Amino acid sequence: MSLIIAYIGKNGCVMAADKRKIGYFGDKENLEILEKELYDGIIISDDEFKKRADELGISVKITDDASKLKIVGNCIRGEVSTKGTFETRRRRIYGTTNGYQLVELLGSEVTSRNAGESGIIIFGNNFAKKMAETLISRKFKPSSSLKSKGEVFEEIINEVASKTPTVGINCDVLRQDPHFNTSQAQKHLNITIDNDIKVLVKFRQNLTEQLVQQSIEIEMANKVIDKGDVGRVVSVDGNILYVQLNDKTQAMDENWKKLAGPGQNVIMFTESENVKIGDKVTIKDEDLCLKKDKSSLKCDVILCSL
Repeated sequence: MSLIIAYIGKNGCVMAADKRKIGYFGDKENLEILEKELYDGIIISDDEFKKRADELGISVKITDDASKLKIVGNCIRGEVSTKGTFETRRRRIYGTTNGYQLVELLGSEVTSRNAGESGIIIFGNNFAKKMAETLISRKFKPSSSLKSKGEVFEEIINEVASKTPTVGINCDVLRQDPHFNTSQAQKHLNITIDNDIKVLVKFRQNLTEQLVQQSIEIEMANKVIDKGDVGRVVSVDGNILYVQLNDKTQAMDENWKKLAGPGQNVIMFTESENVKIGDKVTIKDEDLCLKKDKSSLKCDVILCSL
């Protein structure tokens, strides 16, 4: 669901990309029918697309604010991606003066990497790509400036967008023109791409850690005790109580790190003057209290089941 057009030559690099993203949800077979009609150019407008999706029982979300181009070092990076069940597939082009590289990734693992010196590269579905190629053959002038080439690419994207919902009319255009010969270009591309992929690896590691932490938080939140006995008083020091947790209770901090387990003591606070060693501590109606008289207690830990 993208169209990226890149020119790489001796005077620099220019890329243009639409900003459309489409999300689907529905029956797999009907999704395949809808995609085939889209990619065959049968569906022309957004309204037709939404109507056909409704007929097939497919829920769709269309946005036109995705950034598919980025300046990285002295290069421009264009990316299209497809989210699978477990991993995201990415296809990237990195371009600069006198050189480009095409990189394919599964997650953050490089599965393909090829280099070239010059040319026009197009990323898109077959219908959008063929239409763009036809328009380029009519409109593109090799001798024009990078700025003019970018304007032509933007016109082409808008024209393609008028014939298929897979491409949006919103468009980004970026240019780079460092002074590189072919050897310098590939050297710079190698360094830039390697560093860029390291950033992706780090991002995915951080994302994985966040997802693991969220999973832990959800799991522990489901274990928070809202009723039942949690322990007994083993020491009283004024309004400070030392409570030994029973064999089904553990104490966590606000980051879900374990502070005390079964048989270990935690500190609680009371305003009652009628606390005895051996008194049971319980949670009733989500309130921490003494079991014998419902005297309120407070603590700085989260009490959870094992």
